[in-house]
Amino acid sequence: MIHAILHDEKDTVAVAVVEGITAGTDMTAWIMEEDKLIQIKALQDIPIGHKVATKDMNVGDTVWKYGVDIGKVVAPIKAGDHAHVQNIKTKRW
Repeated sequence: MIHAILHDEKDTVAVAVVEGITAGTDMTAWIMEEDKLIQIKALQDIPIGHKVATKDMNVGDTVWKYGVDIGKVVAPIKAGDHAHVQNIKTKRW
C-alpha cells in the first residue's frame, strides 16, 4: 500500500494519501520521478493531505515538496514527523 507520495529524491516531505496514518505506522512512500519506493515510520499521526518528513531537518533548512522550495524549518523535524505550521514557515514574510 502506498501511504504517501513525493516528486523526487530531493524532496524532504511527502504528502499522505490515505487516512488513518497513526504514530508507529510503517509507511511506504512512492517517489514519482524515480518510480521508487521508500519506507518511513510515522512518528506522529499524519492526517490525509498533510506532509510527513522524509528526512531529518534542522532549523533554517529549506523544505522541498514536489521539487519546489515551500519554506524553511523553524523547529527541528525528524523523519516521520508531521511537517506543518508548527515546524515550517514560508520564506515570503
